[in-house]
Amino acid sequence: MNVLKGEPLGVVTNWPPSLLAALQRWGTTQPKAPCLTALDTTGKAIYTLTYGKLWSRSLKLAYTLLNKLITKNTPLLKPGDRVALVFPNSDPVMFMVAFYGCLLAELIPVPIEVPLTRKDAGSQQIGFLLGSCGVTLALTTDACQKGLPKAQTGEVVTFKGWPHLIWFVIDGKHLAKPTKDWHPQVRDASAETAYIEYKTSKEGSTVGITISHASMLAHCHALTQACGYSEAETLTNVLDFKRDAGLWHGVLTSVMNRMHVISIPYALMKVNPLSWIQKVCSYKARVAVVKSRDMHWSLLAQRDQRDVSLSSLRMLIVADGANPWSISSCDAFLNVFQSRGLRPEVICPCASSSEALTVAIRRPPELGGPPPGKAVLSMNCLSFGVIRVDTEEKLSVLTVQDVGQIMPGANVCVVKVDGTPYLCKADEVGEICVNSGATGMAYFGLLGITKNVFEAVPVTAAGVPVSDQPFTRTGLLGFVGPDYLVFVVGKLDGLMTVSGRRHNADDVVATALAVEPMKFVYRGRIAVFSVTVLHDDRIVLVAEQRPDASEEDSFQWMSRVLQAIDSIHQVGVYCLALVPANTLPKAPLGGIHISETKQRFLEGALHPCNVLMCPHTCVTNLPKPRQKQPDVGPASMIVGNLVAGKRIAQASGRDVTQLEDNDQARKFLYLADVLQWRAQTTPDHPLFLLLNSKGTVASTASCIQLHKRAERVAVALMEKGRLNVGDHVSLVYPPGVDLIATFYGCLYAGCIPITVRPPHPQNLATTLPTVKMIVEVSKSACILTTQAIMKLLKSKEAATAVDIKTWPTILDTDDMPKKKLAAIFRPTSPDMLAYLDFSVSTTGILAGVKMSHAATSALCRSIKLQCELYPSRQIAICLDPYCGLGFALWCLCSVYSGHQSILVPPLELESNVSLWLSAVSQYKVRVTFCSYSVMEMCTKGLGTQTDILRMKGVNLSCVRTCMVVAEERPRITLTQSFSKLFKDLGLSARAVSTTFGCRVNVAICLQPNRLGKLAEQGTAGPDPTTVYVDMRALRHDRVRLVERGSPHSLPLTESGKILPGVKVIIAHTETKGPLGDSHLGEIWVSSPHNATGYYTVYGEEALHADHFTARLSFGDTQTVWARTGYLGFLRRTELTDASGERHDALYVVGSLDETLELRGMRYHPIDIETSVIRAHKSIAECAVFTWTNLLVVVVELEGSEQEALDLVALVTNVVLEEHYLIVGVVVIVDPGVIPINSRGEKQRMHLRDGFLADQLDPIYVAYNM
Repeated sequence: MNVLKGEPLGVVTNWPPSLLAALQRWGTTQPKAPCLTALDTTGKAIYTLTYGKLWSRSLKLAYTLLNKLITKNTPLLKPGDRVALVFPNSDPVMFMVAFYGCLLAELIPVPIEVPLTRKDAGSQQIGFLLGSCGVTLALTTDACQKGLPKAQTGEVVTFKGWPHLIWFVIDGKHLAKPTKDWHPQVRDASAETAYIEYKTSKEGSTVGITISHASMLAHCHALTQACGYSEAETLTNVLDFKRDAGLWHGVLTSVMNRMHVISIPYALMKVNPLSWIQKVCSYKARVAVVKSRDMHWSLLAQRDQRDVSLSSLRMLIVADGANPWSISSCDAFLNVFQSRGLRPEVICPCASSSEALTVAIRRPPELGGPPPGKAVLSMNCLSFGVIRVDTEEKLSVLTVQDVGQIMPGANVCVVKVDGTPYLCKADEVGEICVNSGATGMAYFGLLGITKNVFEAVPVTAAGVPVSDQPFTRTGLLGFVGPDYLVFVVGKLDGLMTVSGRRHNADDVVATALAVEPMKFVYRGRIAVFSVTVLHDDRIVLVAEQRPDASEEDSFQWMSRVLQAIDSIHQVGVYCLALVPANTLPKAPLGGIHISETKQRFLEGALHPCNVLMCPHTCVTNLPKPRQKQPDVGPASMIVGNLVAGKRIAQASGRDVTQLEDNDQARKFLYLADVLQWRAQTTPDHPLFLLLNSKGTVASTASCIQLHKRAERVAVALMEKGRLNVGDHVSLVYPPGVDLIATFYGCLYAGCIPITVRPPHPQNLATTLPTVKMIVEVSKSACILTTQAIMKLLKSKEAATAVDIKTWPTILDTDDMPKKKLAAIFRPTSPDMLAYLDFSVSTTGILAGVKMSHAATSALCRSIKLQCELYPSRQIAICLDPYCGLGFALWCLCSVYSGHQSILVPPLELESNVSLWLSAVSQYKVRVTFCSYSVMEMCTKGLGTQTDILRMKGVNLSCVRTCMVVAEERPRITLTQSFSKLFKDLGLSARAVSTTFGCRVNVAICLQPNRLGKLAEQGTAGPDPTTVYVDMRALRHDRVRLVERGSPHSLPLTESGKILPGVKVIIAHTETKGPLGDSHLGEIWVSSPHNATGYYTVYGEEALHADHFTARLSFGDTQTVWARTGYLGFLRRTELTDASGERHDALYVVGSLDETLELRGMRYHPIDIETSVIRAHKSIAECAVFTWTNLLVVVVELEGSEQEALDLVALVTNVVLEEHYLIVGVVVIVDPGVIPINSRGEKQRMHLRDGFLADQLDPIYVAYNM
């Protein structure tokens, strides 16, 4: 298409040279002529402003502003300064005086809304505009100033994001009379800025559009010609008089033509939607300026009115005629009011934009324009930007009316929306551009976007500019139809591009409203916008529901809306949310503030009462699921690594045989012998100190005391329990010295001990079955315990949880006779079983492993060498003593190495969080061990109390090493926040490190900071290193190292230094071949302290046999390895070990059992959970699992329940965005519902069972469609 030229602007003989000249003329020659009538909320005329009064009051104001506002002897304002106009919608008179007063004083008015509260929707952005315009003065009325929120000083508060303003009230008594010799200069219209109109963009940012005096005059001229305005006509205005068509017709053009405006406030329309029609009738108005909603609401209220007549109207200007649903309002309105004198041809829709002012308007009948047009267009073709005429019977069509012809004196063309502004073909939809003397000039202070919008140069397909004049982009999407009529099909601001197709927010709203709106949606309030998730726009629809709507109604309505939008627009809705009536942020005149609504949605502050997410149907751009390629064989793997110059990934701790230390305990094969030797040589050396919650010593044990107590236990087992050598004994004790003594008692008697956590008296139903299960699975012949627990095990309450008749013999060890043991049992071979270590894995499986005497001694020796433990040392242990490394540190290591252990039961921290750290400080402990749950308790519980602890004298500068005992990937964020928090108490940044062990080998890595004799010998190991890996590669079982801070990067810290005597290799999970350096595979371990096998009764030994006796399928096929069940990789670092070798770092990624196989990829739950916890401040904890191929996300809500539904969309978004997964179910629960074991690990399988058995008592469950 070519450029369309409008009719020329007519030459009028006595046309004034500027708008102010017109005001001066009418004010002096026709002072009594009415200019503006203001109405109150009952519809009564409260004041009529005459042209004489408008002129004299504007003069007074101009004089006062320039001469009477003085600060420090200089006038506050100078010509060209910008001034805010803050007037309520009910006071057009004061606004008009202020506007013209500013023009007369050569100041630039910036009309804005009245800020009602400090947190008005979009008010911050308005403040930004005022600040960038350099506004220091705000004009307002007395009544309005009184209503503004005040500070304690009585001054108006400074609103959030606003500059500091001086508020000036312009009521008569505050204005000064001009002196005789003062006369304003009424200049001819120039290119200087006359006023600034604000506009809020789709993103919510507010810009100011500058309009020059010349544009203002030209626009009044063009409107006068297009609307055929004549002197002294009456016009009723329902629109906001501060901006847009309300300002252009009701404040500017009306003064040009000495017209009389009846201004109808929004508050009156709310009470009486018919008021504007009654005013047209009573004032015999010739013109009315309305919006389609004013017509719509008056239809609902018109039944009782019989006597109104609209025959006086020659023009009914529909200001939002460019809206797709205005045609139905116009048709319905005509239908009803034609019988009351309304002529069809007087309805004049128009199209306008803040940048280009009026773009097109339908001419009134007396000016003889072409007949009105109507276009029925295919919705589907429109979404591709093409015009195709369709038939009205179909649902999927858009019917639009024309908005008339372009303005006199203007040139118009339609250009492509994106990229270079090429002209559109005749059947393409594009952005309408205008070139005329009556458009805005610029965005104030924003040169870049000004150039783009106000200085566009449309070009032909060949790239030739169509004109030497720049065009202004209007932001309206449309085309030029037959008879040169302009049709608008949407706005750029409401455009949503989903999978390459364009949809208009207004059209989607219209479709949703068509689904029984009056019954369900409150006042038709629906907001539609798009959010970007996973590289595409996703449609979100938010509606206010009526207060009386039931849950049933809402879901029915939601599903019908989804179907309607799907069938009419062929696009899916990503999220449909319902909020309570009156809760969406409002725009100044009652509409919905879209950008603020979107902002709240994204921040999780919308508080919906119903949500339906449809990611499964909407998200079509997920990467393809991974296809498993046939695996490369192990031999090719090795050859490939050799060719690439990569070494095979294996690493080992120091060689135990080479280390000659003065280790007396090495002479003994068995721990029981070590204890007897210590009882003889150093009988009074203290081995254990147990602290209670007050921090005082609850009990102690020296070598001889422990030995004697162990003897008594052994006697009791043989005499009272009548046990034989090799029988299994369950030790059910709270953490303490009794547990340790009975353990050695069992060894003395030749029995096999199993330490078991006692049941929780307040929670028998869940804790007792685990005790029962361990006792049964371990085939215990006897239970040793305290009197209190013995009573509990046999109590009535216990009977409801388990069958108490089937317990084996229960002996209490509280009062045992002092008897000497005839002979202490000696095992016949070091490979005999020493004890069983039972624990419940995070996947909910109870697994017991067998530890031989040889492995037990090797474990103690390895830990002694790594941590340099000897009798003069003290270590503090805040761990549970029932399994794994926690058990070894409590019960085994002190006896072997002779150091003193300060025992802090983690349970005591519940009543005294600072217990462990205070003990460390009090005993000046250099080495301490804790679990992640202890670290978390300290971080959360003592976060604000470091000052108090410092005053109490807590000092952690003594700590060289604080090791976290874990069977998982190191939790970097937790260890870092712990280090940071307690740095104030002297904790060294290098002190905190992690360890790694698992079922097959409880201690693979420990990272002590070197000190003591061995440090002098140069055995100091390097600090643990951190690498960043690409999370996307991990899902494909690959390791790709990236820079810190790169997208999708995941920090991993090495799990500690490999213990002496331990060898580690990385093997392929399926082919069992060795892998190269920095390749992800299963960690295999070989060491003298590996466990010898699983102890289970379920006949699954064969299944797990290879866990302990695995061999590589290629390469070194002789060594016997144990499979840890953990994925990880080894990486040779630049650092050197004590021996001068390059240091090999082991990185643990996660447990194989826990991984989720989704879309052909392997996900670690912790990664998804970390993303989810970051999504909203009220998410306290999160756990994920799969259920029939669906990803279920359980989040704990720490906050008010009204936030629950906000989380559904945020959780779905973040998992899509960061992990390319669609969440199937979002479960919102109370804090503490996600079960966590004593090691601080989430029990995801227990949670899954609870979810499937419907036991979680959730706040809300959202099933995503």
